[in-house]
Amino acid sequence: MNWEVIIKWLPRLAEGAMLTLELVGIAVIAGLILAIPLGIARSSKHWYVRAVPYGYIFFFRGTPLLVQLFLVYYGLAQFDAVRQGPLWPYLRDAYWCAILTMTLHTAAYIAEILRGAIQAVPPGEVEAARALGMSRWQTMLYIILPRAARIGLPAYSNEVILMLKASALASTVTLLELTGMARTIIARTYLPVEIFFAAGLFYLGIAYVLVRGFKLLERWLRVDACQGR
Repeated sequence: MNWEVIIKWLPRLAEGAMLTLELVGIAVIAGLILAIPLGIARSSKHWYVRAVPYGYIFFFRGTPLLVQLFLVYYGLAQFDAVRQGPLWPYLRDAYWCAILTMTLHTAAYIAEILRGAIQAVPPGEVEAARALGMSRWQTMLYIILPRAARIGLPAYSNEVILMLKASALASTVTLLELTGMARTIIARTYLPVEIFFAAGLFYLGIAYVLVRGFKLLERWLRVDACQGR
């Protein structure tokens, strides 16, 4: 193990790690925002409300992220309407294509997490809210969604970790995130073991910080059964 080479290239790997954090952070936050209406619609009792989000979720959960990334990065450029449209300056950029794909992909998984969490809210809490005169949307906003957020938080934390690891696929569309930067350095040094070992340590460090952060958040939002809240 050539530690001198690892130390020499640590700043470049750190640059790649920052881009990885940026991609994952934007994707999971934007994905959460997109997943909220999808999850609410998926938990509806009406089949025609569930149909569209079901199709969206089925597609993005049923196809690999790499295929989706290639469809967005290489596929959209095949259409004249896209190349002549106002979004083309963004869609021809690998950075925005990666963010768009990762956001759409993770939103499908988060929507299913939210659907399960909403359906796991105790019916008694919903009935109590309606008995107090809350409307359907007030009940959803003040009772169901906050309770579902606590129920679904552990699963959401797992999805964030999975997106951290899946972000390595962004290197296939020329982005120099952590894996892409590692591959670039390996092309110069011909030392794959050392560089990938260092990149793996970065991933482990980021994952550890995320896990500890979510653990603290779960502890802060923990439902205390003795206090009934």
